[in-house]
Amino acid sequence: LFDTHAVVRLFEENGFTAQQAEAMVKILVRMTQSNMEVIYGDMVTKAQQEIMFQRVMSQITAVKKDMVILEKSEFSALLAENEKLKIQILKLKDHLVDEMNKVRSETLLDMNLEKSHVKELKDEHEKKLLERRTELMEMSAEHDCHLTQTNMKIDTEVAGLKTMLESHKLDTIKYLAGSVFTCLTVVLGFYRIWM
Repeated sequence: LFDTHAVVRLFEENGFTAQQAEAMVKILVRMTQSNMEVIYGDMVTKAQQEIMFQRVMSQITAVKKDMVILEKSEFSALLAENEKLKIQILKLKDHLVDEMNKVRSETLLDMNLEKSHVKELKDEHEKKLLERRTELMEMSAEHDCHLTQTNMKIDTEVAGLKTMLESHKLDTIKYLAGSVFTCLTVVLGFYRIWM
């Protein structure tokens, strides 16, 4: 602490009476003691500090264990979710392959039907053409002018048939290309969604 007698003398030298100086020193001593009590009240001993440190460390260890357990459970949940997604993707892939095979078989069936229809039309027109040629050959002597007009008509019909055949071919190719691009677009769309 401090030398109270020296402080009393200092007060007396500065104009205080002996009673006033002693009263001031008593006040200073009381204030100092109360401040020290407050300070000591806030302080802890080494043993208390060690106990508190051990408590904090045990709480930190418990929190770490909880975090490890939580991470493991979250990781397991993520793995399970990942497996579910894999199964869904495989199902979706199988469904997509089935749909593509279905579209492909339907397209081939449509193309074969269209080919057979075109072949029937062609055979029918060729048959009509042969019949007309036979009739024309029988009447060739009498009807040269008529024969020329009929030949022009036949050529026009043949050109129309060729044009129609080309048109059917182009329509079939367009349908096939459109189907293929649609399937590719769907596949790429699913691929982008899942990747």
